[in-house]
Amino acid sequence: MKEKIIQNTVLRFILVGVINTLVGTAIMFGLYNLAHCSYWVSSASNYILSFFLNKFFTFQNKEKSIGQVVRFAVNIAVCYLLAYGIAKPLCLYLLSGAAASVSDNISMLVGMCLFTAFNYCGQRFFAFKNKE
Repeated sequence: MKEKIIQNTVLRFILVGVINTLVGTAIMFGLYNLAHCSYWVSSASNYILSFFLNKFFTFQNKEKSIGQVVRFAVNIAVCYLLAYGIAKPLCLYLLSGAAASVSDNISMLVGMCLFTAFNYCGQRFFAFKNKE
Protein backbone atom coordinates (compact mmCIF):
# COMPACT_ATOMS: atom_id res chain seq x y z
CA MET A 1 0.00 0.00 0.00
CA LYS A 2 2.78 2.44 0.94
CA GLU A 3 4.59 1.78 -2.38
CA LYS A 4 1.42 2.64 -4.33
CA ILE A 5 1.05 5.94 -2.45
CA ILE A 6 4.67 6.84 -3.21
CA GLN A 7 4.30 5.84 -6.87
CA ASN A 8 1.09 7.87 -7.20
CA THR A 9 2.62 10.97 -5.66
CA VAL A 10 5.76 10.65 -7.82
CA LEU A 11 3.66 10.41 -10.99
CA ARG A 12 1.46 13.33 -9.91
CA PHE A 13 4.57 15.34 -8.95
CA ILE A 14 6.03 14.82 -12.44
CA LEU A 15 2.71 15.72 -14.08
CA VAL A 16 2.42 18.84 -11.93
CA GLY A 17 6.01 19.74 -12.84
CA VAL A 18 5.23 19.59 -16.55
CA ILE A 19 1.98 21.54 -16.15
CA ASN A 20 3.64 24.04 -13.82
CA THR A 21 6.48 24.59 -16.29
CA LEU A 22 4.16 25.17 -19.25
CA VAL A 23 1.42 27.17 -17.53
CA GLY A 24 3.73 28.88 -15.03
CA THR A 25 6.06 30.10 -17.76
CA ALA A 26 3.14 31.53 -19.73
CA ILE A 27 1.78 33.24 -16.60
CA MET A 28 5.21 34.57 -15.63
CA PHE A 29 5.94 36.12 -19.02
CA GLY A 30 2.32 37.27 -19.40
CA LEU A 31 2.41 39.04 -16.05
CA TYR A 32 5.70 40.69 -16.90
CA ASN A 33 5.15 41.61 -20.54
CA LEU A 34 1.37 42.08 -20.78
CA ALA A 35 0.29 43.05 -17.26
CA HIS A 36 3.55 44.95 -16.60
CA CYS A 37 4.03 43.39 -13.17
CA SER A 38 7.49 43.59 -11.63
CA TYR A 39 10.22 41.02 -12.24
CA TRP A 40 9.82 39.68 -8.69
CA VAL A 41 6.03 39.35 -8.78
CA SER A 42 6.17 37.73 -12.21
CA SER A 43 8.87 35.20 -11.32
CA ALA A 44 7.29 34.39 -7.94
CA SER A 45 4.06 33.43 -9.71
CA ASN A 46 5.67 30.11 -10.69
CA TYR A 47 6.17 29.15 -7.07
CA ILE A 48 2.68 30.26 -6.07
CA LEU A 49 1.22 28.06 -8.81
CA SER A 50 3.53 25.21 -7.77
CA PHE A 51 2.40 25.52 -4.14
CA PHE A 52 -1.27 25.14 -5.00
CA LEU A 53 -0.83 22.41 -7.62
CA ASN A 54 1.35 20.29 -5.33
CA LYS A 55 -0.70 20.96 -2.20
CA PHE A 56 -4.06 20.06 -3.70
CA PHE A 57 -3.25 17.70 -6.57
CA THR A 58 0.04 15.94 -5.89
CA PHE A 59 -0.16 15.45 -2.14
CA GLN A 60 -3.90 16.10 -1.66
CA ASN A 61 -3.13 17.98 1.54
CA LYS A 62 -6.00 19.54 3.51
CA GLU A 63 -4.00 21.51 6.09
CA LYS A 64 -4.62 25.25 6.21
CA SER A 65 -1.84 27.19 7.90
CA ILE A 66 0.72 29.89 7.30
CA GLY A 67 3.28 27.38 8.62
CA GLN A 68 2.73 25.26 5.56
CA VAL A 69 3.46 28.21 3.27
CA VAL A 70 6.63 28.91 5.26
CA ARG A 71 7.67 25.22 5.09
CA PHE A 72 7.13 25.27 1.32
CA ALA A 73 9.26 28.41 0.90
CA VAL A 74 12.01 27.01 3.17
CA ASN A 75 11.93 23.74 1.25
CA ILE A 76 12.37 25.51 -2.11
CA ALA A 77 15.29 27.58 -0.77
CA VAL A 78 17.05 24.61 0.88
CA CYS A 79 16.57 22.37 -2.16
CA TYR A 80 17.92 25.06 -4.47
CA LEU A 81 21.00 25.70 -2.34
CA LEU A 82 21.68 21.98 -1.86
CA ALA A 83 21.10 20.94 -5.47
CA TYR A 84 23.09 23.65 -7.18
CA GLY A 85 25.63 23.80 -4.35
CA ILE A 86 26.39 20.10 -4.92
CA ALA A 87 26.17 20.18 -8.72
CA LYS A 88 28.63 23.01 -9.37
CA PRO A 89 31.68 21.67 -7.48
CA LEU A 90 30.90 18.09 -8.49
CA CYS A 91 30.86 18.98 -12.18
CA LEU A 92 33.92 21.19 -11.85
CA TYR A 93 35.75 18.21 -10.35
CA LEU A 94 34.45 15.58 -12.79
CA LEU A 95 34.83 17.81 -15.85
CA SER A 96 38.05 19.55 -14.87
CA GLY A 97 39.39 19.46 -18.43
CA ALA A 98 36.22 20.81 -20.05
CA ALA A 99 35.50 24.40 -21.02
CA ALA A 100 33.75 26.47 -18.35
CA SER A 101 30.60 26.79 -20.47
CA VAL A 102 30.37 23.00 -20.86
CA SER A 103 30.91 22.43 -17.15
CA ASP A 104 28.37 25.14 -16.22
CA ASN A 105 25.71 23.80 -18.57
CA ILE A 106 26.12 20.24 -17.32
CA SER A 107 26.19 21.56 -13.75
CA MET A 108 22.85 23.32 -14.30
CA LEU A 109 21.36 20.14 -15.74
CA VAL A 110 22.62 18.09 -12.78
CA GLY A 111 21.35 20.82 -10.43
CA MET A 112 17.89 20.63 -12.01
CA CYS A 113 17.77 16.86 -11.51
CA LEU A 114 18.98 17.09 -7.92
CA PHE A 115 16.54 19.94 -7.22
CA THR A 116 13.62 17.88 -8.53
CA ALA A 117 14.53 14.89 -6.33
CA PHE A 118 15.20 16.99 -3.23
CA ASN A 119 12.09 19.09 -3.82
CA TYR A 120 9.86 16.02 -4.11
CA CYS A 121 11.21 14.64 -0.83
CA GLY A 122 10.97 18.01 0.89
CA GLN A 123 7.40 18.59 -0.23
CA ARG A 124 6.32 15.02 0.52
CA PHE A 125 7.91 14.70 3.96
CA PHE A 126 8.17 18.31 5.14
CA ALA A 127 6.02 20.94 3.42
CA PHE A 128 2.91 18.82 2.79
CA LYS A 129 3.46 16.00 5.27
CA ASN A 130 0.15 14.49 6.32
CA LYS A 131 -0.28 14.53 10.06
CA GLU A 132 -2.23 11.26 10.08
